[in-house]
Amino acid sequence: MKVLLHDDIEGLGYLGDVVEVSDGYARNYLLPRKLVAPPTEANIKAIQKEKAHQVDLRRLAREKLIKIAEQVNNAQLTISALANEQGHLFGSIGPEDIARALQEKGFEVQAKHVRLPDHIRQLGAYDVKLHFGENIDTIVQVQVAPPTE
Repeated sequence: MKVLLHDDIEGLGYLGDVVEVSDGYARNYLLPRKLVAPPTEANIKAIQKEKAHQVDLRRLAREKLIKIAEQVNNAQLTISALANEQGHLFGSIGPEDIARALQEKGFEVQAKHVRLPDHIRQLGAYDVKLHFGENIDTIVQVQVAPPTE
């Protein structure tokens, strides 16, 4: 079934796009929540102004994310964590911890931007990828060290 999106839907498309979805997905999820409408000429014309506005907002948001990625590129970060004699952490370091440490250094990074294959469970140095959007990636160096006393 072809539908006209009334909102940006991750993995499906942006406001004003006409996309093909399964009949059940459209009837049971998208239509009851008023996220889509039939792609008639009247509906397409009615949404054109809002679509242009959304395109401008997405462009500005992308530019902001590019600036943040440039600022944080190759930043070095030290996180203190308790560990045993073999260097195994009592707990782990996850995306939330890395994002919080970057925020404390003044970077506008959220946990959803941090890409870790698995939580860090060992003392040492790690290259952590930050993904801000399509083709906006950067790397930060994270040093996990025992707390200094």
